[in-house]
Amino acid sequence: MRPIWAEISRSALRHNLKAIQQHIGPKVTICAVVKADAYGHGSVGCARVLEGEGVQWFGVTGTEEGVRLRDGGIHGRVLLLSGFWQGEAEEVIHQRLTPATYDLWQITALEGAAAKANLPEPFRFHLKLDTGMSRLGISMTDLPKAIDQIRQSPHLKLEGVFSHLASAEVLDSAAMAEQEANFEYANEEISAAGLKPEFLHLANTSGTIGRPEARFNMVRPGLALYGYTLPFMRNHAPTTVFPYVDLKPALSWKTRIVSLRDLPAGRPVGYGGTYVTTRPTRIGVLPVGYADGLNRALSGKGRFHTRGCQVPILGRVSMDLTVVDVTDIPNAELGDEVCLIGGFNGCSVTAWDHAKLAHTIPYEILCNISKRVLRQMVD
Repeated sequence: MRPIWAEISRSALRHNLKAIQQHIGPKVTICAVVKADAYGHGSVGCARVLEGEGVQWFGVTGTEEGVRLRDGGIHGRVLLLSGFWQGEAEEVIHQRLTPATYDLWQITALEGAAAKANLPEPFRFHLKLDTGMSRLGISMTDLPKAIDQIRQSPHLKLEGVFSHLASAEVLDSAAMAEQEANFEYANEEISAAGLKPEFLHLANTSGTIGRPEARFNMVRPGLALYGYTLPFMRNHAPTTVFPYVDLKPALSWKTRIVSLRDLPAGRPVGYGGTYVTTRPTRIGVLPVGYADGLNRALSGKGRFHTRGCQVPILGRVSMDLTVVDVTDIPNAELGDEVCLIGGFNGCSVTAWDHAKLAHTIPYEILCNISKRVLRQMVD
């Protein structure tokens, strides 16, 4: 195998889950978001660890991701956050998945599939509302129609109602206050119609950590489970981090030096010769590139570490290979382990470090680690 892999720490996942639960209190249910292959960490492996710690709900994008959890032996509730597509309703019911419905046609499709399945009890689903993000969700205008459909559906049970916050990190956002007000209004209308959903949920990671008023009785942490959060801010005050939750990054991304070469001064390195050596330079070639998810924007800027020392990227990140400068590590050897993300011998590189250089967010850095990179669960 190519010597490139990612280690996922079970202990870090357990630590982060416990820290989040302590922060929100025991009465709020955690729906652990493991969509997008658990943000690049491996959905089945992470879900197994979390289910072993008592997590009963898991959030995924759609039917395919839900089936993957079932095939991986996950028995807990699986919420399809982005609902299902045409023709999938029967499989959703067969796999015991819990769909979000964000459009009226989905309620009709679920009713038909549930009636055909001849279930012993009404099939449970969650209603997704558009409270102001203007993406997926039943609009406030269509809410009365949705309520009427649900009331007239003998084979369905509204188990949950939820929405998604557009800017949960802005603590004094007027738009967020409007979303929260719309959510409260919608739930009053649903309750007045005689529907009594068990779960109300609005908070993603940032809402879970920084917006107590948005927690209700279920939250959907994703990034925080894997050890990261976005910074909180206020529109009318300096950037603030509030409140603090002790989280540990769960993923370490590693490779090995597969070639060492000595170059004279004045030698171009890599595609386009964007870097030219300014001194006699020893380079290490790493078998990792943008096909593995290493962001090309790190070209000439990123740093990894090996043997307790930082090593800078020289030239462009290519599809399969990246070159680093090991001149100042006189004992560097073929096969030395190099940490792309994670801690090693007192040094560390985080997904945030990559994200800042690439002008993006840690979500993208982690999710983009490709399937070519083997994931290993470690203790």
